[in-house]
Amino acid sequence: MGKTLYKVGNWPRYNRALKDRFRLTVLVTEEVVCGWYAAPSGKRGRPRRYSDLAIEFVLTLRVLFNLPLRGCEGFAGDVLRLLGLDLECPDYTTLSRRGKTLDVILPRVREGGRIFLVVDASGLKIYGEGEWKARTHGISTRRAWRKLHIGLDPETGEIVTAALSTEDAHDSEMLPDLLSGMDGAVRAVVGDGGYDTRGSYDAISGIGADAVIPPRRGAKIWRHGNRKDPPHARDENLRYIRMHGRKKWKKESGYHRRSLAETAFSRLKRIFGERLRSRDFDNQATEAFLRLSVLNRMTALGMPDSYPASN
Repeated sequence: MGKTLYKVGNWPRYNRALKDRFRLTVLVTEEVVCGWYAAPSGKRGRPRRYSDLAIEFVLTLRVLFNLPLRGCEGFAGDVLRLLGLDLECPDYTTLSRRGKTLDVILPRVREGGRIFLVVDASGLKIYGEGEWKARTHGISTRRAWRKLHIGLDPETGEIVTAALSTEDAHDSEMLPDLLSGMDGAVRAVVGDGGYDTRGSYDAISGIGADAVIPPRRGAKIWRHGNRKDPPHARDENLRYIRMHGRKKWKKESGYHRRSLAETAFSRLKRIFGERLRSRDFDNQATEAFLRLSVLNRMTALGMPDSYPASN
């Protein structure tokens, strides 16, 4: 049986959305203009000159156009001037310092209702030799990575939660951070076998959601039927797989939604590249989250409506 081919039913609208994602029209809301400079905090010490809105606006231009900090300062200054706004652009040292503590909120279109949450992780380069030297002489200890963990709403394609970690952090270790504050908002969490741990199941049940995680090959029952405790969710999945097969379990449980997270990472890296510019971990986290924020806005412009092509 060959691979299923898909067609895009809304191609004209999706084609227009792909072009609109990279138009140079810059819209600055009245909220940003009026709130460009920080209000007095009433605290001791030197007051902040720029608001978080101003810092986020400039750093968003940086990730969108892949600019160094000094280049970002010059670019954003010209944007403000061409828009006819009498606003001063933050200098590059201010952008670096404030970027470490900037709280980036991922924009969302759909609100309300319990969602399926698809979780996955992928690596982003941060520094080290280039690809040519690595292929010629081998990968050295100087090459380093960060792992970006995301939670995606498969109905809209939007990323609703994210976390950044070092390369040695296991995917399951970061799941509680992804699910933080999502009590009652998630119907089920879909993840690959890397999340098949007791900690992952505890975190998922803690927010009142079901776990759609395939038990690993050779998995054993955690809580046998002769115990007084209720059956464990992971054991129920394992028993179903033993009786009906892994393929049927994936289809019945909706596990195939997980591939959408891989698609999201592919889009993220094709648009913004695989390397983070920042050197400090906190700045790297802000840079990664701003990329996700921009990607969500691009997603809101339009996504393909695919359907299986008839033979």
